[in-house]
Parts: sequence; structure tokens; C-alpha cells
Amino acid sequence: MTNSLIDIPRLYGLIGYPLSHSFSRKYFSEKFEREGIKGCFYELFPLEQIDALPGLLVRYSNLRGLNVTIPYKQQVLAYLDELDEGAAAVGAVNTIRIDGKRLAGYNTDVHGFEQSLLNFLAREGRSVAELRALVLGAGGASRAVVFALKKLGIGFQVVSRRPDDGKLPYDALDAEVMDQYQLIINTTPLGMAPRPESFPNIPYECLGPEHLLFDLVYNPGQTTFLSRGIARGAAGCNGLEMLYFQAEKAWEIWNR
Repeated sequence: MTNSLIDIPRLYGLIGYPLSHSFSRKYFSEKFEREGIKGCFYELFPLEQIDALPGLLVRYSNLRGLNVTIPYKQQVLAYLDELDEGAAAVGAVNTIRIDGKRLAGYNTDVHGFEQSLLNFLAREGRSVAELRALVLGAGGASRAVVFALKKLGIGFQVVSRRPDDGKLPYDALDAEVMDQYQLIINTTPLGMAPRPESFPNIPYECLGPEHLLFDLVYNPGQTTFLSRGIARGAAGCNGLEMLYFQAEKAWEIWNR
């Protein structure tokens, strides 16, 4: 990051911490070059605390849009002037449009997950009507997934390390429960580089060909969660296509 960023007409970026796992800068840099988009640059802004956001906005008055990732998708709400209806319903934001000094929050994870899930189901010859889902994790990404599942009419159960409000604890997952849910969605960062050896604590021995595994993690391409399920005959999908869809939606929002 250098002061030369101040001279760029339209600056975009990603906030979160840490950001070593991010694909966003590479994706948007290639997009700008491929589509001949001039005067734009995308930078990573690792913020150790969310309260550093106002200072970032003052330093770079040329910022036109931000993506938001772990752990700030919910914390950032306090800094916004306006909230899109979908983001308000989800209770989490991953895209900010900056118009002068006004910050408007959106959630493009919903769009990205929905489109990618429908593609996954089409590839596997499965229908929405036959599925019930286990959603692993209860953070900001989980909220977007739950919103999309409701929109698609897919019944679901959230699983959390700190169960409350009807959520299931991980130790409640047994053969009977796993048999009731055909779609297992990992919304946690477990398995993400640089700790690819980690994985959600579910009974993988209960998985079979009837199960579909969707991991929001995209780096590595096949997480331990996916590989253990695939070894049992389940089909798997990582989060890379979801990111493509959500990134293009963010670009659309920034350039309305």
C-alpha cells in the first residue's frame, strides 16, 4: 500500500483480518485488464480492528467501494448510513458502496451462494424439493446462506459450537440426523489456508452418495471437509464459483 493509491480515480478494496486467503485483488485486477476498465484499482486493506475503517476512508477519499470479509461482516453495520433490504434481513454485509461520505451496505453472498448452489444441483441432477440442509456455523456467512435457503424453499437446521435459539450442537449429529439432511453446507473458515488440515467436526462415516457437500471455502480447492465426504461417495462443491457470482454483483452495485 503506497500513497500512489490516492491518485487513482476509482479505488476499490477489501477489508477484513487477516487477508492472506483473499482472491479479490487478483480477480478484480484481471477483470480490469480483461475488460479494458481504466482508472480503477483494487487493494487489500487488512484492518486489525473495525474501528480503523473511518481512518481508512479519510486517507483514501477516492474509495468507491469495499468488500467485507471475516470477521467484520456484522461489526461493520455500525458504520453504515444505509442498509439494503436484503442485507438488513440477513444481518450481515459483504459489500459497501461509497457515495461521497455515505456508506450503503449490501449482501452479495446471498446471490453468489444461490446461483452457485443451483448450478451444483443441476450438475448432480438433484432438485431443491428433495433437499433439507445442515448449515455448519452461525456467523455472517451462515446468515446469508440461511436467507438464500429460505428464498429457495429448502428446509434447514443450523449447527453451532454455541447452540442457542434452536441451533444444534455438533455433538448432536449422529446417523439419524445425518440421514435427515442431504445437503451439508460449511460456512465456517475451517479448512481454509493456511490451516487446510482443519475441518468441521461432523460424523463423516455417516455420509454417503445421497449427500451433497457445499463448502464456502475456496482455498484450497478441495478442503478436508470435501475430500472426506467425497471419499464416502458424496458430491462436493467449493466456494469459488460463489465468489465469482458475488464479486460480479458487487461490481454491479458499485457502478449503478
